[in-house]
Amino acid sequence: MMKMTNDKQLATQALAAVLDNALTESEITNLLEIPKKPEMGDLAFPVFSLAKTLRKAPNMIALDIVEKLSQDGFEKIVATGPYVNFFLDKSATMTSVLSAILEQGEDYATVAPNGEKVAIDMSSPNIAKPFSIGHLRSTVIGDALAEIYRKIGYTPVRINHLGDWGKQFGMLIVAYKKYGDEAAIRQHPISELLKLYVRINAEAAEDPTIDESAREWFLKLENGDAEALALWQWFRDESLVEFDRIYQELGVTFDSMNGEAFYNDKMSEIIDILADKQLLTESEGATVVELEGFENPALIKKSDGATLYITRDLAAALYRKRTYDFAKSIYVVGQEQSGHFKQLKAVLDKMGYAWSEDIYHVPFGLVTKAGKKLSTRKGNVILLEPTIQEAVKRAQAQIEAKNPDLPNKAVVAHEVGVGAIKFYDLKNERLNGYDFNLEEMVSFEGETGPYVQYAHARIQSILKKADFKPEAVIGQSFSLSDDESWAIVKLLQAFPDVINRAARLFEPSAIAKYAINLAQAFNKYYAHTRILEESSEKAARLSLAYATGVVLKESLRLLGVEAPEEM
Repeated sequence: MMKMTNDKQLATQALAAVLDNALTESEITNLLEIPKKPEMGDLAFPVFSLAKTLRKAPNMIALDIVEKLSQDGFEKIVATGPYVNFFLDKSATMTSVLSAILEQGEDYATVAPNGEKVAIDMSSPNIAKPFSIGHLRSTVIGDALAEIYRKIGYTPVRINHLGDWGKQFGMLIVAYKKYGDEAAIRQHPISELLKLYVRINAEAAEDPTIDESAREWFLKLENGDAEALALWQWFRDESLVEFDRIYQELGVTFDSMNGEAFYNDKMSEIIDILADKQLLTESEGATVVELEGFENPALIKKSDGATLYITRDLAAALYRKRTYDFAKSIYVVGQEQSGHFKQLKAVLDKMGYAWSEDIYHVPFGLVTKAGKKLSTRKGNVILLEPTIQEAVKRAQAQIEAKNPDLPNKAVVAHEVGVGAIKFYDLKNERLNGYDFNLEEMVSFEGETGPYVQYAHARIQSILKKADFKPEAVIGQSFSLSDDESWAIVKLLQAFPDVINRAARLFEPSAIAKYAINLAQAFNKYYAHTRILEESSEKAARLSLAYATGVVLKESLRLLGVEAPEEM
């Protein structure tokens, strides 16, 4: 794979050569900024950190540095107050960036496999409950992180840690035995089970004996009671049929579907290890691990002997380390579980597992509807399957209006509708929640998935009209003099840095926002430039369009969104 010149590296090396070890190369790189205004240059180095050591005014330090710097590889380097501003050699940079993308295509910014695995605990819906918009965030954030990590050399392992165990199954069994209609459940399993779950929870709020019965049934389930296990298996099997259908709609697959129940026979080993290491103590009849710096201990077993989430998560963490030998283990779970994952890491650390440092909780904010929190227990949910159907229907209506003769309209509408829902979720910084708005999601205008998809399709149309072949221009030099093409080149050059930042911060929104910026930059260029007009710049203009199309498509792919050739 061809290595493209990194201008941050070039600036870092130039600065390191004249700073006499006052800063390390990594310190210099971290200080480099992109100026807010293009006329201030392409990179800026603030010298404030050198003022104390050199005992000089920052603006004088900047002037001294510029005098000593080699200008090789740059159009010019100037001192502006306390900054050293670097202006890139536009022709050299444009040729370097476009050539890399022309040669590598979708492999641009791809790092060779490093042999290390990243386990990603994602999606994890609860059995016997419908797949709602609330489950979407974990699913699409986890799926995007898997592709982002694959892009930088890791092997992702997608794990769907199904919520198929716990007291809620005791609650559901109580509800089924009290009001259940087997025929109705077989006909409409999830909706009927949801009705039972909502009804029993409403009653439990008034009658504490229901909660007690639910605990008793869950304990029976843990102890292998035949009736409890048969009902649980039935609820699980019916749920997976629906989940599989929705995952197919979303285009999401998993390497493991081992849910909480899978670890039922693996918890005794955890308890034995904790006991051997003398970490267990008793508190009000329950078995706990005391943790320094925590308000409460980690509750390992309740007084009735029932296990908890943390017991199963400890077993899961150990199983995953043994099975996958992960370099990182990522849990894409809502931010309300932050305390739980801090306890999980702390207990693993006390158990002597140094790899507890490789566990990362990746929290996210809530999806709301008209500003209100969604709740399955209260029956206030937005179901995902009908939402996808409505999004596809809206996409199809817009396609019919804009391009009625488009071939494969149904396929494209599905790609646009599903992509719109995913992109809207992923463009939000994950810690920020968002209010669900389907009309805004599926719009072809604004900062949306369809807007980015449409920019990509427009580029493919231009390239098709020109019969552009990337192999025909490889090896050429490229030079365009306008500011709009230069803005695109700088964005294309930044793509590898954006991917690394998204991985480092577990933040797919960095890619989504980048895709929006690139689509906007290209649309601005397209509005002011006759790309297909015959001139000495035509090859460079088409190469720029091709490179933009490649990177837009790859950005969307990393987010799990399709890029139709026509729309």
